[in-house]
Amino acid sequence: MSGPVPVEILRQHLIDPEICIRCNTCEETCPVDAITHDGVNYVVKADICNACMACVPPCPTGAIDNWRNVFKAEAYSVEEQFGWDELPTQNPTVSAPEVSAGSNASNPPQAGATQSDSDEAPGSGSDMVRGATVPPWSAARPYVHLYTHKAPTTATVAGNYRLTDDATESDIHHIVLDFGTMPFPVLEGQSIGILPPGTSADGRAHHARQYSVASPRDGERPGYNNVSLTVKRVTRDHSGNAADGVCSNYLCDLKKGDVVSVIGPFGNTFLMPNHPNSHLLMICTGTGSAPMRAMTEYRRRRRLKGATGKLMLFFGARTQQELPYFGPLMKLPKDFIDTNLAFSRTPEQPKRYVQDAMRERAVDVAQLLKDANTHIYVCGLKGMEDGVLQALGEIAQAHGMAWDALWERLKREGRLHLETY
Repeated sequence: MSGPVPVEILRQHLIDPEICIRCNTCEETCPVDAITHDGVNYVVKADICNACMACVPPCPTGAIDNWRNVFKAEAYSVEEQFGWDELPTQNPTVSAPEVSAGSNASNPPQAGATQSDSDEAPGSGSDMVRGATVPPWSAARPYVHLYTHKAPTTATVAGNYRLTDDATESDIHHIVLDFGTMPFPVLEGQSIGILPPGTSADGRAHHARQYSVASPRDGERPGYNNVSLTVKRVTRDHSGNAADGVCSNYLCDLKKGDVVSVIGPFGNTFLMPNHPNSHLLMICTGTGSAPMRAMTEYRRRRRLKGATGKLMLFFGARTQQELPYFGPLMKLPKDFIDTNLAFSRTPEQPKRYVQDAMRERAVDVAQLLKDANTHIYVCGLKGMEDGVLQALGEIAQAHGMAWDALWERLKREGRLHLETY
């Protein structure tokens, strides 16, 4: 007599629509194209996802790290997920699937598991996870998800200043938001979400847009409960067609005294070290300068209190006129920060990118790479990531360091952080 037919149980990977800020990081990161989206939600295709976890570390909010036990034949479809406003609860009658010693990637981690539960480090043998998934050992403890889409807080605009030359099309603003007496603790390297007013074409409220904080933990103005953002007005879509970015235009047009809805904070790994002899190697382009400004300003304020680590900055833009914070950056003491600028569209000059400037300073970059107190931060357009990592690899190899081994060590120790978009 035959026994009962075994029922396959799937540990289905899902994205929480209440926390997701639709930044597209997960879809860009997924190596098997298992993630897609419509005008409302980002979702995971159950028949394609292999639970490689490549999408989990880069997610700024943690929305991507959700799992439900389901009967494989009853897995949530893409169409169902598109219609969700919140995640379904776990069906208590469906037990978690067993994971045998010989299981492969099609058996996802158990609930609550982290990458450290695995024998193999994230990204080992591949470049799926290219930066650290842990913060520096001396980083302060971050607060995250204090305010959500369902329960946002508000901030009042305390200032809105254009950073780029009026003659250039690149309209980048420095915006200061004051939270008054509402608790909103942030650290350098964290981000917040802005909820623009109004609705999309389908009548739904606009989802949040994410912006890195450009001010240090003690406020844009020391001792005040405020933060600053670096926002570029978006006037074209990814195809180059004229299109106004919903949130960027809203923010750039704000006036002093306006009230803004905010969620967050987000981010628990792209954080600066607190030990005073730590060195910061910062590489950025455009508005990717926001977290670098925050870290630099915090270190500047701590300079007379024993912070002795070196700061080295590689900052790229199309032209000097399009480089945010150019004036204030030039006023910083040379013995405090080693600043290297790269402009790719200066008239009658060859194109020069941050990786070119890094190669020109290879000897000094190599000295930092050899020092265990060095922490590397990369922020800007996605296209810069490959070039920066390649330059770091070339510099390391040319100065007697095995880059593959050093790369893994930097990730393992929380000393190489990538935030590209």
